[in-house]
Parts: sequence; structure tokens; C-alpha cells
Amino acid sequence: MTAILKPTVHPDERKARVELAACYRVFAMLGWTEMIYNHITVRLPDSVTGGQKQFLINPFGLHYSEVTASNLLKVDLAGQKLDDSPWPVNPAGFTLHAAIHGALPDAHCVMHTHTTSGIAVACTEGGLAQNNFYSAQLDELVAYHDFEGITIHADETPRLLHSMGNRPLLILRNHGLLAWAPTLPLAFVRLWTLQRACDIQVAQAALGPAITVPKAVAKKTTYDSFQFDAQFGAGQDVFDALVRQVDRIDENYKN
Repeated sequence: MTAILKPTVHPDERKARVELAACYRVFAMLGWTEMIYNHITVRLPDSVTGGQKQFLINPFGLHYSEVTASNLLKVDLAGQKLDDSPWPVNPAGFTLHAAIHGALPDAHCVMHTHTTSGIAVACTEGGLAQNNFYSAQLDELVAYHDFEGITIHADETPRLLHSMGNRPLLILRNHGLLAWAPTLPLAFVRLWTLQRACDIQVAQAALGPAITVPKAVAKKTTYDSFQFDAQFGAGQDVFDALVRQVDRIDENYKN
């Protein structure tokens, strides 16, 4: 039987839980899953925490398609559970997310994936190629961090943050993709654009040399990309459309 969110849950926490659970189902629908691994995390607002840094993360052991609003875990910056859930926290997952949430005030949401084309591009010496419609929207938005193994060691944190700088997208070399943003929909649409660029790059590589997008054109394309712009919803309309698709499949993530 599916658990139901307690009526005592703060309305702002309830909203964050439902949105994040919906996002896990969107990832599952898109095939951006890695068995029970990888994470999407959201920082709870001060109206809920009283200024303390608290986050929501998926229970370790559940597939993304099993995540619901009520079974999301609430944790602190050290990854310690703040509720009575029977599910554990994946330390390898939250170490990476905690570093970004803790250091960047605007990192409300952090997403990390191990998609096939994402890792494929992360394994290339040149990284993301500036040769397609999607990569051209990411000029100066993508950073790189060298592979140091499974992200469970806190001493990697300063190097990771140095690699990121203030760029909202990160290619973890040999590892995968990461996005952060002040809102979940914006993090999603940024990650979707990077994922799409990787998909195109992998497909194009089989066809021979590509046409490079000039730097000036990429800069202009990034500037003109409306999907990241707050006045056009900053990804909210895209995310909402995908959630409606999820709702037609199964709405139990709201419980």
C-alpha cells in the first residue's frame, strides 16, 4: 500500500516533495535511470527549515519509478536522515550533491545522470563538441572535472567546486553529467539540453567530420535561447508538459 503524505507536512515542503517526486518519474520516463543509483536533490526553503540547510533525496534502494512524495528522504548537509524512513541514504550520491548545495547559495536543485551518451561524451578528450543546435545553446555554461573515482571522499569537494566555478553544467570526466539551478525546472531544462547535445554528438561522430559552430554564433545562440530565460518560464513549461505525460501513466508519485 502506498504511503500518503502526513497532513502535518508544511505546505512548502509538500509542494517540493511532489515536484521532486514528479521529476524522478520524468527521468524514469525518459530512460535517464541507472538501476537504483544517481540522484536528484532539492534544498527545502527556509519557510520549512527555519534557515537550516535541509534537503530531499531519493531513498537508496528504490528505482526512480518507485519514488513518491512521501518516501523521499529529508537529510541535513552531512547526509544524516532527519525523518524516520526505513530507507538509507547513498553516501556516494549525497557527497557530490552536498558539496554543491553547501557552497552555492543558488543551487536549490542538483541533478546527476549516467546516461550512455552523456558518459560517452564525458570519456572523450575533447568533451562536448560545439557542432550542433543544442551544444550551441551552452556556450560558457559547461565546466569539466577530472575523474577521481567514486565520489565518497570529502577531500575531493574543493577540487570539484574549483572545477565548476560558477558554471551551471558540469561534465564529470569518465563519469557523467550534472546540472544545478535555483529551481528544479531550470536545472532540468539545462540538463535536457546538455543531454540532447550529447545524443547528437554521439550520433554524428559515426558520420565523419562535423561542421563546427563558430564561437560568435554559439555565444549569440546561448544569449537567444529562451528556454533558460525567466520571462519565458525558465523551463517550467517544458517540465509541466512532461509531468502531464507522467500523470497520464501513473499519478501515485503524489502520495
